[in-house]
Amino acid sequence: MNADNATGLVVGTGQFLYDVFRPWGVLPAGWTFGLISHVAVDSKDRVYFYQRKDPPVLVFDHDGNFLTGWGDGRLRDAHGIYVGPDDHIYLCNRDEHEVLKLTADGTIVLVLGQRGRPSLQAPFNHPADVAVAPNGEIYVADGYGNAAIHRFSPEGEHLRSWGAPGAGPGQFSTPHGIWVDAQDRVLVADRENNRVQLFSPDGDCYGEWADLYHPMDIYVDRAGTVYVTDQIPRITMYSATGRMLARGRPVTVGAHGVWGDSRGNLYLAEVGVHQVTKLARRPLAAGL
Repeated sequence: MNADNATGLVVGTGQFLYDVFRPWGVLPAGWTFGLISHVAVDSKDRVYFYQRKDPPVLVFDHDGNFLTGWGDGRLRDAHGIYVGPDDHIYLCNRDEHEVLKLTADGTIVLVLGQRGRPSLQAPFNHPADVAVAPNGEIYVADGYGNAAIHRFSPEGEHLRSWGAPGAGPGQFSTPHGIWVDAQDRVLVADRENNRVQLFSPDGDCYGEWADLYHPMDIYVDRAGTVYVTDQIPRITMYSATGRMLARGRPVTVGAHGVWGDSRGNLYLAEVGVHQVTKLARRPLAAGL
């Protein structure tokens, strides 16, 4: 971590206190960042930036040193990214109406949707985000042209879809972020309805969490803590039951994507300023 990028700002409350570092991640000489839509972290704490510029996927080590980049020519419109427990990478190629599963070096092993063929009835119409359940099933928030959630088998078979435009339970206005937690609950950032909705894998609505303004993304850590970014801009930490644990304003524009590493640090993709901000988790004793 580059100490020169420390802002001196501390955000969060209680047990969730962070030092803010931005911008984070050092590119090779002569390179510049594009619009960074999302960010994810693999099992080795390598950090993946997903940007709207070639190469669309940039990989850094946990200190922010550049490792590699890939995806030129195939990924036109970066949006959501997810790293599975086996370090496969899942990407929403939004304006090509497809979701890809790739190896860590960028080899495509599965394609969901039909490239260049949007649909109002079946996947996809500008999909926003993707997540993988503990059993390997794949869930996609089809949030820009559709208002739906799609569920697939690990092999890519379309199993179920639910959702419709609106503000009622199970309806959406831009389902923008998605995560499946250890309880197999499907959490959806229903952006324009200012809420997170919770569902069963079959689409049964469990309820919603409010007091959010245009929620952008969801990340759930190994302890079950839920992190939600919104356009206040802020990040809110919830217990698995929806009790607010902490809240802070670490960025100047709403973080379009959020992910955490094994050390409890968080990474926020800021689309408006072409950068990633790192929130370095303070040890509990230091925060008392």
